[in-house]
Amino acid sequence: MGAGDTTRRAGLKAYAKLNVGLRVLYKRPDNYHELRTVFQTISLADRLDVAFTPADGTSVTIEGTPEIPDNLVERATRLVLEELSLQADVRFLLKKHIPSGAGLGGGSSDAAAVLIALPVLAGRVIPMERLLVLGAQLGSDVPFFLRGGTALGLGRGEELYPLPDLPSQHCLLVAPNVHSSTALAYGDLSRGLTTNALQNKLSSFQQDVWSGVDKSVPVVNDFEKVVFSRHPELPAIRDRLMDSGATFAGMTGSGSSIFAFFDSEASRKRTEASLPDQRTFAVSFLSRAQYRSRWQRALKLHTKGNEWPPRNRYDR
Repeated sequence: MGAGDTTRRAGLKAYAKLNVGLRVLYKRPDNYHELRTVFQTISLADRLDVAFTPADGTSVTIEGTPEIPDNLVERATRLVLEELSLQADVRFLLKKHIPSGAGLGGGSSDAAAVLIALPVLAGRVIPMERLLVLGAQLGSDVPFFLRGGTALGLGRGEELYPLPDLPSQHCLLVAPNVHSSTALAYGDLSRGLTTNALQNKLSSFQQDVWSGVDKSVPVVNDFEKVVFSRHPELPAIRDRLMDSGATFAGMTGSGSSIFAFFDSEASRKRTEASLPDQRTFAVSFLSRAQYRSRWQRALKLHTKGNEWPPRNRYDR
């Protein structure tokens, strides 16, 4: 169905995340792993242009990116339409800026963008509690992107609690051309999980959270040891960042991206200039208020008020 008067459009940004610390405690009876992590949204984002047109049947078209198996954008779209008992022609132009397989949550953020925006364009409302359920069906990180800011993640990462905003950082992200397999990382890590280490992990993680993830506190990511052993170029990048003056450098998620904090913008820029062989991004933290404000601006033609999730102006 072609575009017409009934078509509603929006230009969206789906923001990436960092895991500022990640502890893997044990494998659960449901075969998932019990986690503790601090999520933080950052300014790096994919671009997602969407056009929604009511139709007699449902079709989902995604252009602008190579074919992605089990595309979360399409799955999220069909989940929303099923939830709303609607049929529509939904077209996306997706421009990927968040590297894949890098521990930055790009696919999950794209899916969350659909969950937030599509009900608005459809003139319907899905309450946050239902959006969170739908998000968890798509992936463990998706619920976080329905909230944004700084949050404590428990369980598989889908159980979320808001934390005070982390202090602004001069942050440099290095995304090497390495695809880190989450499944392999979990497999390698599971062989080393012991009951004796559990309490130590919990205690150190609690220390990190209570300190506000202060730069003076060493933040631990349990995946680093096993992923670094498979990809020795990653610890080499971390060491280069530390040698260049970073106050902290570590891996996000199950890899492969490495992020680093610096005391000044000048120090960050010098380090970035010293890494011409790497794909780098100067990024900033987005607070929960900033995250939601950017979403409100992206959907302002179709929304009313400042509710979260955004409330469409077509609903009566």
